[in-house]
This record gives sequence, C-alpha cells and structure tokens, in this order.
Amino acid sequence: MSRGTKIVATIGPASTDLNVLIRMIRAGVDVVRLNFSHGKAQDHIDRANLVRQAAAECGREVAIMADMQGPKIRVGKFESGKVDLVKGDKFILDAKWGENGELGNQERVGLDYKALPNDLRGNDVLLLNDGLIVLVVDRISGHEIHTTVKIGGELSNNKGINRQGGGLTAPALTAKDMEDIKTAMSFQADYLAISFPKSATDMAMARQLANIAGEPYGHKPQMIAKIERAEAIPALQEILNASDGIMVARGDLAVEVGNAAVPALQKRMIRMARESNKFAITATQMMESMIFNAVPTRAEVSDVANAVLDGTDAVMTSAETASGRYPIETVEMMAAVCVEAEQSEYNKLDADFLNARFTRIDQSIAYGALFTAHHLHVKAIVALTESGSTALWMSRHNIDTPIFALTPSVLTQRKVSIYRNVSAHYLLQQGTSRDVLKQAEDLLVAHGIAKKGDMIVVTWGEPMGQVGGTNALKIVKVGEFS
Repeated sequence: MSRGTKIVATIGPASTDLNVLIRMIRAGVDVVRLNFSHGKAQDHIDRANLVRQAAAECGREVAIMADMQGPKIRVGKFESGKVDLVKGDKFILDAKWGENGELGNQERVGLDYKALPNDLRGNDVLLLNDGLIVLVVDRISGHEIHTTVKIGGELSNNKGINRQGGGLTAPALTAKDMEDIKTAMSFQADYLAISFPKSATDMAMARQLANIAGEPYGHKPQMIAKIERAEAIPALQEILNASDGIMVARGDLAVEVGNAAVPALQKRMIRMARESNKFAITATQMMESMIFNAVPTRAEVSDVANAVLDGTDAVMTSAETASGRYPIETVEMMAAVCVEAEQSEYNKLDADFLNARFTRIDQSIAYGALFTAHHLHVKAIVALTESGSTALWMSRHNIDTPIFALTPSVLTQRKVSIYRNVSAHYLLQQGTSRDVLKQAEDLLVAHGIAKKGDMIVVTWGEPMGQVGGTNALKIVKVGEFS
C-alpha cells in the first residue's frame, strides 16, 4: 500500500457521472462525501447508488459520508441578486424582511436565521461571506440589526453570517437535518458528519437519531463532528468522546476564531483525535485553485503535505471535485502529494508508546503487533477483524509498516477505509485458525502485498467470528501454511 493518508472527495455536478467517478476512485478516492446543503433527497439517493456502482466496477469498497447542512445562518435574497456595500454605509439585517416576499436592497436584507437579533448586542462584529465583509452592530431594534459596514464588498444571495468569537445559539440539528438523517440511513451512509456541534450532547442526539433511522436496515453509522464553532474548541475532548472522528472544518472555524489561529488548532485537533483513538479529516480549500486550474498553487501543495505531516487520517476536497473543471486531476494531485509527504516522514513509534495504558485484551494485542512489527521490520501487519477496532488502535501510532484489515463484513471494510495506513480486504474467515491464516496468507500473495519468505504479524480472535475478541498474535513467515 503506497499511500497511507486517505482522500475524501465531494461529488456534485462535475462528478455525478459513472465514468468520472470510476476514474476518481482509481485515482485514489477512499470516501465520497455527499453534501446535504445542496440537492434533494432523491439526488443523494441516486448519487449513493452511483458511488456503489462505480466502486463495484473498480473492485473496491468505497465509503459514503453524508454531510448534514446544519443551521442556515444566512442573509436572504436581493432584488438584483447582490449589492455592493461600501465602508461606512449603514445596513440593516431584518429578521422579518421577506415574510411578505420582500427582497433585499441597498439598505436592508432578510435573514434565514430569525433568532439572530436575540444573539447580538452593540459593538458585536459580524462576518459575512466567509469574512470578506465585516459589519459592526450599532444597535438592535426589535427584529432589526442596525450595522455599519467596516469592510465592504459584494454581498450576494444567501451568503453566510458568523459572529466573531462565536456565541450564536442556533442548534446543531435542524428539522431538515433530521429528515436528511433518515435519507442517509436509507442508503446506509457509512459516516454521518454533523455541522456546528457545540457539545457532546449535540453528537449524542445525532447518534441516537441516526441509530433509530438506521434500525430498519440494521445499520449504525460512524459519527463525525465538524469542528467549526468557537464554542467547540473548549469542549473538544467531550465532543471527541461522543464521536468516532472529527473534521477540521477550517472555513467557518477560521471566520469565528480568526485565520491566524487555525493552523495551531488544526495540529492540536489532529493530535487529540489520535490520542483519543478517533480519526481526523482535514478540510476546506485544500486544492481550491483547481476548481479552475489544472495544477494547484505551491501553497496548496504545502497545505496538504502539512496536514499529512500533522498526522491527519484524511484530506478532503469540496468544490474542487463537486463543481470544478478538474475533479480527476485534483484527486491525482492530492494522492501524489500525500505519498511524497509520507515518504519524507521519519516513522517511529511514539516516544510515549511504552507508557500507553489499556485494560482490554484486544487493545493490548494491537499494541503488541505494532511493537513486534517495528522491531522485526515485518512486511505487513494483518488484523483479522470483525469490527475494525484492532485496525483503528494500530493506526493511531506512527509506523511505516502497512496495516491490512481482513474482514468478513463489507460494512467494516467501508468503516476502516478512512483510517490512516489501513487497507481493508474482504475475507470470509471460515474454518480453523490455521485455515484462516492460510486464507489470509493467500490473499496477501494474490494482491502482491507479500511473497514467500516474507515475515508478517497477524492478530485474530479465538474462537473465530466473535466481535471484540482479538486475543491472539502470531509472527508468520509467508509460505509456512502451504
């Protein structure tokens, strides 16, 4: 396996085509993101079916992430589609404007988030259109927010609003999200990304809704918390504890906490995720210029490489592959940058590895496999796994030995597809332990992963087939079961 860092690609008009999707998957896509901020329920169902079809054509399992829209904190529509705000202008955000069909103009515009006046007071700073326009609140008059333009520019329909420093009370889950969760579970989305969570409670509620919606299908998705609110930062550990992974969503987060604070926060979040045995995705504007250009900027290449060096499990594209001109080239370039960055790393087990504490037998076996592989320089680590937990624990520590999760569960194959340095393969695992070890050995040889005489480390559970039962480790020389 030449690339450990995984690629999450958003699909949209530019990539909702079977041939394009097949080429993107072959170029390196591991997870496909469906953005529920756009499109109708049937659009997402159709795209999910297309992803499954494309993955089957490629002979791979590709996971699907359903990304919830979250609260719409946006301005309404304008008479001319946009206005030009000039520094010093007075401008009103009106929560009732538009109730009778009124459109925005040079003096005022409506709001999707009607409770915004209740969240603000004088001198608050509002950042519109990803912070390109800055308004200072003069006063609140009922449903009207009177502001002065501090930094002007073009403001068009439905642009987002953030309060500098955070503090907006909009709930993480809206009525639309609740319906969208049902849609996502109808096609068994592997991951559910929740926008704007502020606490563990937000994630617990989302998980409960997803589990209920997935019950008729026997499905429980992995839950991803998108860290994009200032309030989420002090609550990061509790949010991590309530989630399976996090997304470093740098767009809205940067608007709320300031651009300069984001790089250090990114490193901190990725580190905390790894320490908590959770996965991390780094997102937003990673290859933004490739929406229009066939090659990225040097700064974008460095951005992707630095996320890899930070230890992120996955890097993500947004508009680059959803609506850009070069979706396939974007994935190819991102994969190439990941490989180059990984090759430059000095991989060693973490300095505090020997001080790691665990109370579970299966976790101790996972750590034992890492220690053995590191010192014996084996060809591969093989986890015969039902749930994928052993592969997750192994992937939380730096090691240059690839990890192969061999599982009889297609859902587990997709689940582990986002874990760094883990490649999943289907293996039915029938018979005795010796039989299954022989099947695993044959699979590695058939895929060109190992050859006769190579040394591998294998973990499994006895009796075979029980979930959470990894209790055995064996050092195997390929060919000894022939």
